[in-house]
Order: sequence, then C-alpha cells, then structure tokens
Amino acid sequence: MSTQNLATVTIDFIESCGNTAKNLIDAYRVGNERAVRAMTQRWESAVMKTGTRLTAEVRDNALAAQKKISGYYARGIALTSDSADTAVSKAVELAAKGVQQVAANAAKFEESTGSTTLNTLASAAVPAAQSLREVAGKIEAQSGQFVAAVAGNTPGVEAATVKRVTPFKKARARQAA
Repeated sequence: MSTQNLATVTIDFIESCGNTAKNLIDAYRVGNERAVRAMTQRWESAVMKTGTRLTAEVRDNALAAQKKISGYYARGIALTSDSADTAVSKAVELAAKGVQQVAANAAKFEESTGSTTLNTLASAAVPAAQSLREVAGKIEAQSGQFVAAVAGNTPGVEAATVKRVTPFKKARARQAA
C-alpha cells in the first residue's frame, strides 16, 4: 500500500536526521574532550615552566586545581552529550511511532469511507519523499566525516563511528574532580 511505502520512506528520513543529530553531538563531545586535553597540557606546561619560582606545594596545588576543574568540565561534557543523545533517540522513536500511527489511521479511514484519496496522495508524495531521504542521507554522511575531522582523523576518509565515552573514562573523570 502506498501509505505504508510513504510511511517507510518518512521513517527512514527521520532516522537519517536523528543520525545526523547524533553525529553533531559526537562532534561536540570529541571537540570538547580535545579542548580539555589541550588545556590540561598547556596548564601543566605553564606550571612546570615556572620552575623554582613556585614552591613545590604551590605547583601541586595549581595542578590539583586544574585537574578538578577539568574533571568538572569533562563530567559536564559527558552529561550534556549523553542527555542530548538520549533526547534525540527518544524524539526519533516518537516521530517514527507517530508516522506509523498516521499511516494506520489513514488506512482505516480509507476502509471505512471507501475513498482512495489518501492513497493517491501518498503515491504522489513518495518520489518527493525519496528524494528528500537521499539528501538527508548525504547530509548524514557529511556529518560523519565532520565528526572524523573533529576527532583528528583524516578528512575525506570514510568516518568511523565515534566511540562513546566509556564507563572507565567517566570514572577517571570523576576521580580527577
């Protein structure tokens, strides 16, 4: 039935948009993790360059304070990116269920009225929806390459999926704080 076909294409489009959003969330996560590492390295370098001008206790306190701040920042990154990822997943799930429900209701409406107008409209809309899905797929692929570039991988090389923050890294960030 054409409404089912339109529903399938629409759900594919929604999932592609969700994947694009998740790729951007991954870029946020990876970029901020790189920023934390760079900041930590620069801070440690600056503290060590002071040499004997600072006492050992002051150097240790400066390094400990920086670790604590970096730990809070890392936890904030993990919390916001995990929350955004969950929100996108839920939005995609609900949107897909909504499309399925509309398709089912359209089929029931046509059965009860004997009209095929909705089916005709759905058939006419499928080619446009497929084109839109293809564009969304290309954008999704580009967003994957963007994540790879942010992660420091070679641009233009097919993006590998960005690894999520592991529980080990989360525990290490908590210990640093």
